[in-house]
Amino acid sequence: MTPDKIYFKNREVAAYRLIDVLPISKMRLEDWIVVATSYGANPIAKIIANELDAKFDIMFSRKVYSPNNEECEVAIVTETEEVVIHEELVKAFDISLDFIFSKSRYIFENELSSCVNKYRKGKKLEKLEHKNVLLIDEGLNTSLTMMACIKTAINLGAKSVSVAIPILPTASINTIESIADDLYYVKSLDHFITIDFYYDQLEEITYEEIKNNKG
Repeated sequence: MTPDKIYFKNREVAAYRLIDVLPISKMRLEDWIVVATSYGANPIAKIIANELDAKFDIMFSRKVYSPNNEECEVAIVTETEEVVIHEELVKAFDISLDFIFSKSRYIFENELSSCVNKYRKGKKLEKLEHKNVLLIDEGLNTSLTMMACIKTAINLGAKSVSVAIPILPTASINTIESIADDLYYVKSLDHFITIDFYYDQLEEITYEEIKNNKG
């Protein structure tokens, strides 16, 4: 088996590697909005939006953790209160759907809503209706957050929803392709460790940094 290695020096390099696999010339002829699906995706999405001369936004979401394991995410709730559940884990841990939805509602009301309001000053996510949406992340450990963001974009009336990711587990490809119009990636791995393992530099990006660097 080929040993795992670093594939990207940093997020900027990952962004330009993604640009190499995107049909940029064709996309420039269309109306696109580029949306980061995590704080870490923010700088990558901005570079790609600039390349496409497209609008940029970020979609906020939060993880819902198992009541018996605070490190195990069992669902994702987005800023529109879209909830996507990891059904296998929920069944394995015998977690009730009542817990998932009540916890999601609590997170939405007490965490997500306030951070979204502060970031957008009361405004909602950039209008996605009839737009081609390109969702960006720095990588996928699981596909749960991306699936939640895809479903959110679809429910907001997007004309099309495409996904671009520098690196992801091979097992996630079919999952993403099952509901996204297109999936673009630089590298897929059968044996995926964690996103930061494949970057030389991947410093944490905080909410405050996102909020203070909106331009």
